[in-house]
Amino acid sequence: MASMYEDLMRLAIDEARGAPPHGDVPVGAVVLLGERVIASRHNERERRQDPTAHAEMLALADAAKELGSWRLAGTTLVATLEPCPMCAGALVASRVQRIVYGASDPKAGACGSLYNICADPRLNHEVDVVGGILAGETGGLLSEFFAGRREAVRGGP
Repeated sequence: MASMYEDLMRLAIDEARGAPPHGDVPVGAVVLLGERVIASRHNERERRQDPTAHAEMLALADAAKELGSWRLAGTTLVATLEPCPMCAGALVASRVQRIVYGASDPKAGACGSLYNICADPRLNHEVDVVGGILAGETGGLLSEFFAGRREAVRGGP
C-alpha cells in the first residue's frame, strides 16, 4: 500500500509546485474517490489574499462541487503537509474517509503532531490518518521555499 500512497503523493507534490510562482508556500492536495482524482489544488493564500485558501480547503471545495454534495464520504485527501486545525476540521466536517500526508507539521499539525482533530472521538466523524509518505521530499520542498525566502530578505543571489 505504501507504493500506492507514494504515487498519489507524487501527484500532490506536482500540484504543490504550482504555488511558489505566485508567492505561496508549496503545499498541494489531491482528492480521490476510489482511484479517480476528483480535485487537485495548491495553496493560494497570497494569490487570493484569503486566509482560508489552503490547498486542502480549495481541493475539498472542488471535490464537493464535482460530486454535487458537501458530504465527501469514501474520499481520500492526499496533502504534502500535515493539515492545520482549520483543514483538519474541514476534513471531519466533510466526512472525508482518509487523509494521507507527507511532512509532519510540529508547529500547526492537527492530524497527530500538535493536535489530533481527525481522530478525536468526541467529534461526529473520525478520519483515518496515514502520515509520513515521502516526508523527506515533501519537507524538502518546504525547506527549499523558505530558504529562498530568507535569502531574498538578506539580499543574496
